[in-house]
Amino acid sequence: MNETIKVDIWSDIQCPWCYIGKRKFEAGVAQFDGDVEVEYHSYELAPDTPVDFDGSPAEYLSTHKGMPLEQVQQMLQNVTDIAASVGLEYDYDAVQQTNTVKAHELIHYAKSKGRQLDMKERLLQAYFVDGEHVGRVEDLADIAAEIGFDRADVMRALSTNEFLADVKADVALAQEYGIQGVPFFVIDGKYGVSGAQDAATFTQVLEQVRSEKSAVSAPAASTEE
Repeated sequence: MNETIKVDIWSDIQCPWCYIGKRKFEAGVAQFDGDVEVEYHSYELAPDTPVDFDGSPAEYLSTHKGMPLEQVQQMLQNVTDIAASVGLEYDYDAVQQTNTVKAHELIHYAKSKGRQLDMKERLLQAYFVDGEHVGRVEDLADIAAEIGFDRADVMRALSTNEFLADVKADVALAQEYGIQGVPFFVIDGKYGVSGAQDAATFTQVLEQVRSEKSAVSAPAASTEE
């Protein structure tokens, strides 16, 4: 029997490589014929970002990274082109730069309801493709209601910071692991894969882990005559 392989993924809603990496990882899993369990964990790339940032993502990055605006715009165009290569249509003209802590709380809320993966995908789409605001409680409740959650209960959970401790625990664990950038994939609790690697890389690591698990669980050859 194939054992399920657990993959823990640290990422942020406003990380363009996290959505690209998600697609590449999913393609890698599709090429793997075993069972994979995925759990997402919170990581805040810019926890000091205001909820209502007055400016574009390019202006934000230019200010915070000390890069010329033209250079940042070229960088965003490059990542948009790479996203397109995996079927994602980024629209940076519509992206609303914001603080993502409440979005992370919403992902934990969805996890408590058994639908973490649905929410993660929807929020990434909201931010990069649809130009929706993912920092305000009301907007997040609307997005959650769209995919079948109780809007009033989402408002309650986000307004009372019910899942903030879970977000902070994820961030703390990332620090313990020494994670300094996302996406970061921890496979079977022991292999770390950093960045939006090619699908084949993920397939290879999954196959390696399965092979090692099989070797450990295989019965030892008898030495009795």
